[in-house]
Amino acid sequence: MNGAKVPTSDSYQDYLIESLSKNPQLAADYIVATLEEKNPERDLLKNALLQVAEALGKHQEMTPQQIQLHAEKIHGLLTKKGNKVICDFTEWLDLLGLKLTITVAERSQETEEIKNPELINTIEESRKSQREAGRIFLEEIDIS
Repeated sequence: MNGAKVPTSDSYQDYLIESLSKNPQLAADYIVATLEEKNPERDLLKNALLQVAEALGKHQEMTPQQIQLHAEKIHGLLTKKGNKVICDFTEWLDLLGLKLTITVAERSQETEEIKNPELINTIEESRKSQREAGRIFLEEIDIS
């Protein structure tokens, strides 16, 4: 990680929560990177969502009870089946000031079809920056 200080203490969880609470975009990128993880650990998404809920709860000056309610809601969401999960998940994200976004997956053929090289670079840079922050955390933290 270029120039970033990684804490050496046992409390990386505190460092992660503090970092995410200071930067809601980083929290959003962290969720995106978690969702894009290939072969994730069983509880990876749940843990990332709980961490983001705690961090953004602190950012929005929620009480510990309000943060706990968000944690309970995410536990409930992850046990549901069917279409209601997406609707409830979207609502939950909205309460934290985030939104669910669907984008086109990177494909080499896709960039060949776009004739404007400046647009290609903009698209590629946007995709890279969207995932970068979250990937860094996933590579350097043991979330278990």
